[in-house]
Amino acid sequence: MNYLLVGVISYICGAVPFSYILPKLKKVDVRNVGSGNVGGTNALRAAGPLIGMTCMILDALKSFIPVLIVSRIFMYDPHYIGIAAIFAVLGHDFPIFLKFKGGKGVASTTGVFFAIYPLSGFVFLGVWISLTLYIKYVSLASIIGMYCAALVTFLFNRDIAVLFLLLATLATLRHSENIERLLKGTERKTDLISMFRKRR
Repeated sequence: MNYLLVGVISYICGAVPFSYILPKLKKVDVRNVGSGNVGGTNALRAAGPLIGMTCMILDALKSFIPVLIVSRIFMYDPHYIGIAAIFAVLGHDFPIFLKFKGGKGVASTTGVFFAIYPLSGFVFLGVWISLTLYIKYVSLASIIGMYCAALVTFLFNRDIAVLFLLLATLATLRHSENIERLLKGTERKTDLISMFRKRR
């Protein structure tokens, strides 16, 4: 019963579509612009850096908070933590509030990283920021960053690393269309520096 409750609550938390709600403040429906993805990157491109970055942070928090609370309540039991983490990310990817059409789980997975093993979160951010600024492919930077974070975790806790690898693989599968475009050379680039300069 506790497993079911943890799973349901975590899923509902993850399903709150911040990357859909906040762009609506600018009368932008992210489902109808850009990639059509209800995630932070599309919100960034469609509604600007302020709203986009806020969406990314909130999408991370909606998995960070339930996973952190569950880990404290259940004395760091790996089974409860794993359920909370997976269902929070699934909530983001397949939100009941948007007919199960959500984002790709990068920000929500990052929230899990920080809630369980903060070093992995910082590893992800370091790799993601560096690669995004250098190659300008957010999708590729996200995939590489998640696997780097998971692999670093293997040095300290293999059980947690397996969970992180599972979430990284789920996010990679959600990026299948991006991977196809990368292989074809048609993936869209995102110049973060230029976007923030225009905002100023």
